Amino acid sequence: MPPDYLRVLESAFHTLHVVFLILPLMRDFLYFLSFLLVNISVNATWVQKGVTVAGGKGQGNTTNKLYSPRGLFVGDDQTVVIADMWNHRIIQWKKDGTTNGQIVAGGKGQGNGLNQLNSPTDVLIDKETDSLIICDSENRRVVRWSRRNGTTQGEILIDNIACWGLAMDDQKYLYVSETGKHEVRRYQLGEKNGTLVAGGNGQGNGTNQLSSPSHLFVDGQQNIYVSDWNNHRVMKWTKDTKEGIVIAGGQGNGEAPTQLWYPNGLFVDTLGTLYVADTWNNRVMRWTQGAKRGTLIVGGNRQGAGANQFNYPIGLSFDRHGSLYVGDYNNHRVQRFSLE
Repeated sequence: MPPDYLRVLESAFHTLHVVFLILPLMRDFLYFLSFLLVNISVNATWVQKGVTVAGGKGQGNTTNKLYSPRGLFVGDDQTVVIADMWNHRIIQWKKDGTTNGQIVAGGKGQGNGLNQLNSPTDVLIDKETDSLIICDSENRRVVRWSRRNGTTQGEILIDNIACWGLAMDDQKYLYVSETGKHEVRRYQLGEKNGTLVAGGNGQGNGTNQLSSPSHLFVDGQQNIYVSDWNNHRVMKWTKDTKEGIVIAGGQGNGEAPTQLWYPNGLFVDTLGTLYVADTWNNRVMRWTQGAKRGTLIVGGNRQGAGANQFNYPIGLSFDRHGSLYVGDYNNHRVQRFSLE
């Protein structure tokens, strides 16, 4: 065999060896980041009539009902985990289309015991430890519950905090919005004080301020996106900066495409496109990078209980197929909108 062919074969075998070494590492990396890495075309459209995947049976505390769902998290297997606020519990619905959900934290009545929650507002899955991290708002604490069968109580991660929203980055830092102090702090799991990463300069509408920050999203570069609820805008803080930039809204409350009205749930896809639950406008809006106005993707058909309507949408997330999930607060349901 000529020497040139030998060199080509040697190079090919080396490349294959490197690929087979890297693939397991990439698989594990993508597993822990799957909720960040959703690829959606900037021209994507969604069916306008949602399908109810959780609740929708009216307000109540049985396992086929919700009572004002707030934050939600969609797992890799399309299990929807929901902060069922006024039922003081976290409940999940699996993809199999069952009518009833499964209580996975709380559900023991309103209280401050380790087996109880009090008005949870947000939840996420820590995949590495297979646990739930919960903003237990009226108990002024962040708690962790194992997802293993037989778990009957949680543990306190952070206490004395007026939390509203949660996010976790690929370095395992936890981000918490604290409404009372109008700030966002970053925590290593196990630490109690955290580091200020957004706001913290009093309540206001300056670019270094927030006013009742609600939901959060953190991308792969550790940029922080904040629903600045009372300022009717979404802010972006680049890592280690002292001021944010307005990337959506900020033009006062209203229903124009340039405006938001008490925004809540957030999601940012791999292209940097922002999706936001525009709660008081009963719609979900999309803002591409650098856009001066948003575009309506679902809702916006006045307040109501129809399949194409919302009654105060709050929680928002996507699954790995690009389907949109919305927590419909006053309709006591979670709606899924598939890509067209």
